[in-house]
Amino acid sequence: MSQTPRKTAEQPVPTSTDVARLAGVSRATVSYVLNNTSAVRISEPTRRRVREAAEELGYVPHAAARSLRAGHTRIVLLPTAHVPVGPLYSRFFNELQWALRRLDYTVVQYASIGLGGDEAARAWAELRPVAVLSLGEIALTPQGVQVLKRSGAKAVITLGPQRVEGAHALVMDQREVGRAAGGHLLERGYRRIGVVMPGEPGLELFSKPRLAGVRGALAGSEVYVEQLEMRYDEESAAALAGRWRTLGLDAVFAYNDEYAQLLMRALQDEGVDVPGEAAVMGADDLLLGKLLRPRLSTVHVEMTTGQYLADFLDRVVQEPGAEPERHDLMGATAVARESS
Repeated sequence: MSQTPRKTAEQPVPTSTDVARLAGVSRATVSYVLNNTSAVRISEPTRRRVREAAEELGYVPHAAARSLRAGHTRIVLLPTAHVPVGPLYSRFFNELQWALRRLDYTVVQYASIGLGGDEAARAWAELRPVAVLSLGEIALTPQGVQVLKRSGAKAVITLGPQRVEGAHALVMDQREVGRAAGGHLLERGYRRIGVVMPGEPGLELFSKPRLAGVRGALAGSEVYVEQLEMRYDEESAAALAGRWRTLGLDAVFAYNDEYAQLLMRALQDEGVDVPGEAAVMGADDLLLGKLLRPRLSTVHVEMTTGQYLADFLDRVVQEPGAEPERHDLMGATAVARESS
């Protein structure tokens, strides 16, 4: 016996005309409300009625059509970080994305692993973003900036130590963190200081400038500085702690609080007194550092807010012809506790 094929009843895609009919307004009013157009005054009850109608029908504005009308998208392209940036920076980027969303931008994270600077710029340009916020892992070039601008990007912003011609530069100078740590340990009288360089690939973007900052703070003194490679795992920390007494060091700046906590625990397991035989200092001023015994000395990083950066990006988008600006977004202060 033959079976009758089941019919799939495809529901028609709701349109702005359907929303207008249900809300009892014109299509133009629907467009003004759902596109957050501020140039036209529409009462709040009408706006609410349009939004409720759109929600009831499941209507979503067509992004491509809206972009054609506006002449640009509302996409902010944010290359995905492929290195462990830590809780402090994760909070900052989460706050940034929330702030951009409140400004009616759509944040698109783009996986750029394996792409070079100009290659990445061409790939990003394919999405026609209105703005690109490059985090510094991809080394943008002036040519790459021009590719993005020719594709319609009104704002190209780099977040890192190097300025790129044609782009706005927001500088988070990691050397400030190293300077604060080095200055604190020098002031406390330590004269043979180890600096942990994480073994995880990609973190040199942060660790090398921090090392340079330590050396800068100690310039002109007789303090000896030694690089110490350590991965973020118990085995690597235990290996470093096991040879601590052979290194002849009296203090260590352990890159950040997470590495410092791991190393301090390994030193204590090895019977090394902290801070008697080894002063330990971290960075980022995480809460857990206050709960350790001894309490962890650290560097408090004073970062700007994600809202500030979102507002800056929005201003640049609205003034695309303005001269590129440079803003310093970070300061650092040593926080003395029991471990040093």
